[in-house]
Amino acid sequence: MKVAKFGGTSVASAEQLKKVANIIKADPERKIIVVSAPGKRFKEDTKVTDLLIALGERALKGESTDEQLTAIINRYKDIAEDLNLSKEIVDEIAENLKELVNSDCSNKERFMDRLKASGEDNNAKLFANYLNSIGIAASYVNPKEAGIIVTDDPGNAQTLPETYENLKKLKDRKEVLVVPGFFGFSPEGNLVTFSRGGSDITGSILAAGVDAELYENFTDVDSVFVANPNIVENPKEIKELTYKEMRELSYAGFSVFHDEALIPAFRAGIPVCIKNTNNPSAPGTLIVAKRDYSKEPVAGIASDTGFCSIYVSKYLMNREIGFGRRLLQILEDEGISYEHMPSGIDDTSIILRENQLTPEKEERVLKRIKTELNVDTISIRHNQAVIMVVGEGMTSYIGISAKATAAFARAGVNIEMINQGSSEVSMMFAVAAEDAPKAVQALYNEFFANTKEQEMPLVLEMK
Repeated sequence: MKVAKFGGTSVASAEQLKKVANIIKADPERKIIVVSAPGKRFKEDTKVTDLLIALGERALKGESTDEQLTAIINRYKDIAEDLNLSKEIVDEIAENLKELVNSDCSNKERFMDRLKASGEDNNAKLFANYLNSIGIAASYVNPKEAGIIVTDDPGNAQTLPETYENLKKLKDRKEVLVVPGFFGFSPEGNLVTFSRGGSDITGSILAAGVDAELYENFTDVDSVFVANPNIVENPKEIKELTYKEMRELSYAGFSVFHDEALIPAFRAGIPVCIKNTNNPSAPGTLIVAKRDYSKEPVAGIASDTGFCSIYVSKYLMNREIGFGRRLLQILEDEGISYEHMPSGIDDTSIILRENQLTPEKEERVLKRIKTELNVDTISIRHNQAVIMVVGEGMTSYIGISAKATAAFARAGVNIEMINQGSSEVSMMFAVAAEDAPKAVQALYNEFFANTKEQEMPLVLEMK
C-alpha cells in the first residue's frame, strides 16, 4: 500500500484532478489519497485557503461575506462542471460553507480552524465523487472517522499516539480512500488544524498508521533541488537524501515539504518520495534513513530571511550559574521562541524570528536583559538571513567548513555568526539579508559546480 498526498497546485483545477486520477489508475497500490485545498491555477490566482481566511476575517468583523463566499463556491463549481459532476456535490459544498460562515464565532480560533479546514474537506468530497464517476471505487474519509486524534491547540495541532492504532483499520478497506489533509480532531471532538501547509503532516501520519510501503508527496516540481532555483540558475536535482537532511533543509527555507511532516514517516521507517503531478514518470527525490555520502557529502544549501540576533556580553558569563536559564526565561515570559544560541565564554547570541518582536516588546526585552542580568553589552541586529549548509556526510570529510568560509570571502559576504549543531548535520551562517542570494550562489559554486574536480578527502577514523 502507498499513501499519496497531492498539494494545492496538483488539485487546483479540473485538469489537474484528472492528472491525479490518472496517477492513481497507474498504480493500484496507491490506496490512500490525501488532498490539499485548491491552490493557484496561475501566478496571479488566489489559493482557496487564502479566500477562506479573508472570508473568516470579514465574518468576525460582522461585515458582508457574500462576495467572498460566492468566489469560493464558484471555484468548486468550476471544477465540478469541468469534471461533468452532478449539481448535488456543489450544492453540498455550498451548504457546508454557508453553515460554517454563519456558525458560532465567539471563539475566533476555533471558528477560523473550522473555516480553513473546509478547503481540504470539501475538495476531498469532490474528488472522491469524481473518482467514482470515472469507475474508480472511492470513499471520502473524514479525519474523525479515520481516527486522527490531535492536541487541542488551534492552528498548531500535534498528533496524539492513539492515532496510529486507530488508523490501522484503514488497511482493511478495499476501495481508494480520499482523506482531507490539514486537520484532525481533539479527544473532546473539536476540529483542530495543523500549522499552515499541514496536509503534508496528514499524509505522513497516514503512511505511518497503515505501515505503508511508500509515502509519495506530489507537488509541482520534478524533485528537490540542492539550492533555490530562484537564486541559482538550473541547480542540480537531489536524487536521494536522508530524513535529517530534509528536515534541516525544510526548516531553513525549502518550501517543497512541511518541516514537521517527516517525523511520523521517519519514526516508522517509511521512505518518502517527492514527485511531480505534471510529470509523474520523473523519479523524484527519495528521502530515506541512510544514503551514500561518498560523492556528495553536502546534500543541499538553504536560506531564509526574517531573522534578527540579540548579542549579549558579560565578563565571566561562563562561571555564572543559571545565566542561560534566566536569559531564556525572559524570552519565555514575552512569548518568544529562539532558533539558535551560539555562545562563547563571555558572550552569547540569540537568533530569533523577527516577526515575534514589536517595537515595544523589543525595547522591553532588551531592557530586562540589561537590568536583570546586569550584562556589560547588549545589542540587536535586524534584517538577518540564515544560510544552512546541510549534509550528514560532512563529518566524514575534511575541510567542509573551510571551503564554505572561503566561498563567502570570495563573494565578499561578511559572516556575522557561525553555528554547528551537535548532530553535525548542518552548519548555520548568519549574514545580512541583502547578502543571502550571493552567499547561496557562492556556496553552490563551491560544493556543486564541477564536483568531480572538488572531491573532498575522507576523515580517517581511529579503530
